[in-house]
Order: sequence, then structure tokens, then C-alpha cells
Amino acid sequence: MASSLHNLSDYDANTLPSTEGMRFGIVVSEWNSNVTGALLDGAVSTLMKNGVGEDKILVKSVPGSFELVFGASQMVKSGLVDAVIAIGCVIRGDTPHFDYICMGATQGLAELNLHGEVPVIYGLLTCNNMEQALQRCGGSLGNKGDEAAVTAIRMVDYRRQVGR
Repeated sequence: MASSLHNLSDYDANTLPSTEGMRFGIVVSEWNSNVTGALLDGAVSTLMKNGVGEDKILVKSVPGSFELVFGASQMVKSGLVDAVIAIGCVIRGDTPHFDYICMGATQGLAELNLHGEVPVIYGLLTCNNMEQALQRCGGSLGNKGDEAAVTAIRMVDYRRQVGR
């Protein structure tokens, strides 16, 4: 659903599965840190509100959104987490750099999901301007970090139900 039609922080906590025994990794880009920091805060807060202890959340930073793929892959390989949330923010500029970074990060994270055993959650904002990013990291459209955390909880539960 388009973000403009849905507040990203709206969810019914009563419909979420138990987080007992779940461990989460979060890889966060340092680029556009005013946005990614707010997304990180939203994700951590949502995980903790839903019963995940601080000691069950591993947070590591990478320089930019393109590096989220490597960071997430290393976190998956560590065996320390049941899901990885990749948080970044790319804002369109005057050159095609935006397209390359967004496409590379998106394809890389999708590849990790396709071939991996641990769900990798897409928390990468790809915005036309800073205003759109701010609306999605705690502004009028909620916090995409909340949504990524809820998705991570649901995907760990999904894997437990149908995976190995």
C-alpha cells in the first residue's frame, strides 16, 4: 500500500506473534543519519514494546545504503540473529547515482532473501526529497522503522512455522 494512504506506525500489537526467543539484527546506514537514526529508534522501540529484550537486538552501522547488503549478509552468516532489518535512506539528487544505489541495494537485499535462511527486512527509504524521508521516519506518515520491526517479528514467526 502506498505510504501516502497509510500511517506506517499503525499496527495491532495483539495480532503479532510472541517474540519469545527471537533475536534481531539491525544494519543501519550512517548516510542521512537524521533519518536513519529515527528509523532505527522506531525499529528498536517497536521490538522492545513487543517483548524483545535489548540483549536480543544487535545493531551495527555501515557507511551507506549500498553497504547494507554486505552488512546484512555478514549478520546473517554470524548465526546470532533470526532476522535482519536493513535500514537506510537514499534521496534523489541530480545524477543517476540514486538509481544505481537504490537498484543495487534492493537487488542485493532481495538476493539475500531468495537464497538465505534468515529473513532480511527491507527498511530502505528511497525518496525524491528530504521532506518525503522526514514524513516516513516519524512524521505525518509514521515511522518505517516500526513497520520493518513488525515485519521482522512476523517473518521470524513465519519461518518457525514453515521453515526448518
